[in-house]
Amino acid sequence: MARIGGPRRKKVSRFTKSTRTKGKISLRRYLSEFEDGDRVSLTVEPSIHKGMYHPRFIGKSGIIVSRKGSCYEVKIHDFSKEKILIVHPIHMRKL
Repeated sequence: MARIGGPRRKKVSRFTKSTRTKGKISLRRYLSEFEDGDRVSLTVEPSIHKGMYHPRFIGKSGIIVSRKGSCYEVKIHDFSKEKILIVHPIHMRKL
């Protein structure tokens, strides 16, 4: 049997923006720079799909490992495993 839907299925509440934050996104956040070793929080920006990670990692925090094109590699702990995500800067905030 084929799987119905993808990783965004049934995630309406996670991917809706509040009324105050709707509209144009901040270019400052889109073009923000991070250094290796910076601690960041993963907060999703629903209006931009580029460089978005899987929804199970929303709210996690991690450490920047390196830069990869316009995105960054972020090391997080998923229970006992270390995982590396490729994340666009619009989906991260510095801690």
